[in-house]
Amino acid sequence: MLGPARKTSGRAPFAVTCTGGDTYTGDVWHSVKTSAEYETATPAPTPTATPAPTSSPAPSPAPTPTGTESPLPNLVGKARIAFERTTASKCPLTFKLHGRLEGIPAGAQSIQYRLVGAKEWKKLDVPADHGPVHNAVLETLSLDQESTTYSLQIEFNQADRLRTNIIYYFECAGPKGSKQIGVAADDIKRDSWGGGPVAELVADAMLEAVQPVSGAQIALVSKYAVRSPGAEIKKGPVTYEQLYATQPNGLHVDTWSMNGSQLKWLLGHANKERGVLTPSAGLRYTLANGEVTALTLNGAPVTDTQVIKVAANYILAGGWEGFPQWRWPDNSVAHNGPDDRGALASYFADHSPVRAPKGDRVTIRG
Repeated sequence: MLGPARKTSGRAPFAVTCTGGDTYTGDVWHSVKTSAEYETATPAPTPTATPAPTSSPAPSPAPTPTGTESPLPNLVGKARIAFERTTASKCPLTFKLHGRLEGIPAGAQSIQYRLVGAKEWKKLDVPADHGPVHNAVLETLSLDQESTTYSLQIEFNQADRLRTNIIYYFECAGPKGSKQIGVAADDIKRDSWGGGPVAELVADAMLEAVQPVSGAQIALVSKYAVRSPGAEIKKGPVTYEQLYATQPNGLHVDTWSMNGSQLKWLLGHANKERGVLTPSAGLRYTLANGEVTALTLNGAPVTDTQVIKVAANYILAGGWEGFPQWRWPDNSVAHNGPDDRGALASYFADHSPVRAPKGDRVTIRG
């Protein structure tokens, strides 16, 4: 996917336009442009009925330190990567790939890895006092408008050819609309309030994308984050075209904090016109006559003083999707997530076949 990069710098303006229902927003940034022109750019393998790192086409034979045919030992039992954007812009951008490695044998270890598609192996030295989980930044990369890369995955030079999850980012490049990203086990629909199963799925994908770096506990999605009628995902192969129809704007996912009282106030602004804020799994609430009468997180009641880290696209948090702006002192946590469409694609690649959520996280009475 990524080959050797040549970096250049220059100051470049660019615009991002987002349309949601009757709401229009336009954002222009001036940022330092850091380009990476890759000599090769091969997309990550397409998941099939049950995508998993090991179901991708087998990588080329990995070299061994001794130059013999003996494979390297399996030093990493399980590995995942997470995305952290380090620039404000959608494209060009610079970002980090964080690795979470588990099952490393006791003692100091030297682990070889690389981006799938790269030629050279890199080395990660793990200290002798490492715990059951070792976290490290594996790559710092840049993309720009000329890049063709839209998917990222790490492979390890060991006998079982371990690979991580795939991360998609579509704001500098994207595949053909017919490219399969994953599989839906059910029809995933949108309800009359603009929420329901498809909104719950989007919220779950957003939370999974940002939680490892930001520590977010929940994600919230408005009806403007999922388009109707194109938002509904049909049972069977899921293509990039379907994901684009669901989330055409590609908005960055960021994280804020708020207390239970503020969260109840925010959720209570739901009505038939603006819809509801649909949460990720773990948060459930009941609305009655514009008031939140019950709110639980992981089965426990949320107190008014309890502080919760909440992920959402920055347009919702800015007050441009029908709900109030999240303007509380010192509530900014992290502004480094991927685009929401990329997060949804990454979720499908990691969890296919994806079943439809039940659509029961919000109860409306009266």
